[in-house]
Amino acid sequence: MNAGRADARIGFIAFNTFREAVRDRVLYNLIAFALLMSGAAILVGEISIDIERLVVVNLGLTAVSIFGVVIAIFIGIGLVSKEIDKRTLYTVLSRPVRRWEFVVGKFFGLTGTLVVNTLFMAIGVLLALLYTAHKFEKMDEWVLVALYFIVLQFFIVCALALFFSSFSTPLMSAVFTFALFIIGSLAEDLRGFARMSHGVGGMLATAIGYLVPNFSALNVISQVAHGDPVAGRLILYNTLYAVFYSAMVIAGAVLIFQHRNLK
Repeated sequence: MNAGRADARIGFIAFNTFREAVRDRVLYNLIAFALLMSGAAILVGEISIDIERLVVVNLGLTAVSIFGVVIAIFIGIGLVSKEIDKRTLYTVLSRPVRRWEFVVGKFFGLTGTLVVNTLFMAIGVLLALLYTAHKFEKMDEWVLVALYFIVLQFFIVCALALFFSSFSTPLMSAVFTFALFIIGSLAEDLRGFARMSHGVGGMLATAIGYLVPNFSALNVISQVAHGDPVAGRLILYNTLYAVFYSAMVIAGAVLIFQHRNLK
């Protein structure tokens, strides 16, 4: 019974978060930019010789990834601070809502928003690809895998933004989240550097390489743009990795928020 009530409370918070997020003008502006980027991919593809598909897929998916990350950061960092500033958080917590339910509900609401937005941006990319090639080919199914990996990236970014917003200011939360995204995009390079290094520097590089989110493993844009398949074991690994990493970060956010003095 209690579990059912908790699910209902989390669902209610998630729905309200989703509704508030889609009303944000910044959200629509970023989606418009992503669609314009896909349109630019068509124009660039038109002036490219025999590489139209490569250009469209590369630019289109990169646009979805970049603008989606920006949406996740700029909305995620304000999920807690806005509630505190408007003092609506105290109203929510005065009801039979636990703090962990509030954090988890916010996370699901934000990720739901990102999934819906990614769907619309993905349609723009696929239409651009169809316009360029006039038909879909079998290798285009890997574009969907790349989009799925991009969504997994968003899950981790959302978790990080919510984690930092649970104890820091919106500005610093944005800086921390963006910095981790950049470092995580170089995680494979850091691990490669660690394998070649020795001593304290090698140990430090190894620790950083495995602690930061491995966004580089989730980036297969260039691979699918060239029509190369994605291994099934990589799809499974990335799914499990993104779910586990996001869950650990959210658990950390819950732990911090549980002990935060909100007065």
